[in-house]
Amino acid sequence: MTFFADLHIHSAYSRATSKDMHIDTIARYAKLKGIKLIGTGDFTHPLWLDELKKELSPTNNNLFTLNDTYFLLTTEVSNVYPKNGKFKKIHNIIFAPSFTAVQKINSFLSKYGNLEEDGRPTLSLPPAVMTKNIIDLVPDALIVPAHMWTPWFSIFGSHSGFDSVEECFEDTTQNIFALETGLSSDPPMNCNLSALDRFALISNSDAHSPANIGRESNCFDCELSYSEIINVIKSKDKNKFKFTIEFFPEEGKYHWDGHRNCKIRMSPEEAIKNNNICPNCKRKITIGVLHRITALSDRVAPPTDNRIPCKHLIPLAEIIADVLGIGKNTKGVSSAYDKLVNHFETEYNCLLEVSESELVKVTTPQIAHSICNVRIGKVNILPGYDGEYGTIKVVSDLPNPTSPLLW
Repeated sequence: MTFFADLHIHSAYSRATSKDMHIDTIARYAKLKGIKLIGTGDFTHPLWLDELKKELSPTNNNLFTLNDTYFLLTTEVSNVYPKNGKFKKIHNIIFAPSFTAVQKINSFLSKYGNLEEDGRPTLSLPPAVMTKNIIDLVPDALIVPAHMWTPWFSIFGSHSGFDSVEECFEDTTQNIFALETGLSSDPPMNCNLSALDRFALISNSDAHSPANIGRESNCFDCELSYSEIINVIKSKDKNKFKFTIEFFPEEGKYHWDGHRNCKIRMSPEEAIKNNNICPNCKRKITIGVLHRITALSDRVAPPTDNRIPCKHLIPLAEIIADVLGIGKNTKGVSSAYDKLVNHFETEYNCLLEVSESELVKVTTPQIAHSICNVRIGKVNILPGYDGEYGTIKVVSDLPNPTSPLLW
């Protein structure tokens, strides 16, 4: 069966996360978005783990269900540790097949940090040591470096990361099969590095609130089974791993370089010309994802035949807000969103499948046309930088409505 999977989210027990991120709300929003399978996130946190055990029903295939939404046991951990005289800060996602496996993993991880402190615990534990021990304990677990280019907390991060997977995972690199692109990069950008060719590139929302579920995801055509999904990721089987859903990477909040406090936004070329110094305060700027990828790239025109395809989308509420000229959390946007999703069943159906002629029967011509323009990449974006999301505008060939009241 073909389905969408968002395999990296957080619960209400993680810092800076909505208190609405409880299991019933997560299941409801996943269904609304069109996500059939979603990661639980945060299985290391004892209170969240109790909620998962109480609310989820096990399947025969090492997944879990609630209200026709499937769940896969996942967590994200922050590995913070010294190496070669520097502190490294690497975020990793862990996939597990059962609560028994989770208990083994948690028992090991608890030796290196307080699992009760945060849904994404900080561990004084090198990823190589963690990977070896987890795979020994749970051979069918999967470890995936999270949002791999984020400047501050990722395997390739400009401030605390490495230049290769091997530097980070050492002799356990053979157990790393996939990397998460993150919001500020996409598969085509990553294909400029030949060293990444052997890894599957997966995309997930890293949602901290229900509305952000599914902003990135993976489309699979396979059995809803833990082992099958893990095998599809490991093998990069293009017949079963159909494509990923991506942000336009420019919209990600670390795509370009810059200094947020001074409102300085720079392309990599501008940053290099300025010696990576803020022209306003003369301090070092934050080196973004595009700059970092460019620095490590070893080819300009990589082959695409073996790459899992991707599709770039803008969340439906953002498109509606842009067309109406109002905030995405306003009543006008909510009304327009609900009308579309109630009629076409899921947000992904609206964004990916429904024709413009069908959309216009339910919404304004401007919104319908903008949805279809996003599908072909007809957008203008002011890139994000230093923790600020990019500003994205849909290019429309139709005049905008003068007021939301035209609804």
